[in-house]
Amino acid sequence: MRGLFFAASALLAAAPALAQSPPQLPAGEGREIVATACTQCHTPQVIMSMRKNAGAWRVHVYDMFVRGAQVTDTEIETVVDYLAANFGPGVNVPKYEALALPDGAGRELVQQRCGTACHDLTRISAARHGRGDWAAVVAHMLNIGAPLTAEEGKTITAYLQKNFAEK
Repeated sequence: MRGLFFAASALLAAAPALAQSPPQLPAGEGREIVATACTQCHTPQVIMSMRKNAGAWRVHVYDMFVRGAQVTDTEIETVVDYLAANFGPGVNVPKYEALALPDGAGRELVQQRCGTACHDLTRISAARHGRGDWAAVVAHMLNIGAPLTAEEGKTITAYLQKNFAEK
């Protein structure tokens, strides 16, 4: 009961900020569930920056469900369908030509492969990982189907380590 009180309090406190913060989630069946359940912990920008196919979204939604997301088991497929339709690989990916990535070997690969198929470049430029962590991130992306060859992965890793590693 106490946990429910805190969850409700957090939602009510966040409601005015969420209602005013662009961008808005796209219309469609499942939007209200996502807006209510997912934004209790995540901003719309986090949700909108992810690019997963239906299977990957299903795993993600079930993980959140197990962690306590306020979604019923009968709503899960509606949420998965909504997320895959609106935030699947290559769907409605914002173009961030105005975002200037540093020059260097790997820049074009990051723009072409990371910033179009799976997530936006803002997510990449805002992330700060240690040098070794970037290698693990890129390896994980390759393992889950990123459209990269192993050699391109090495080039991207080196670029991210040079330009976006924590100091």
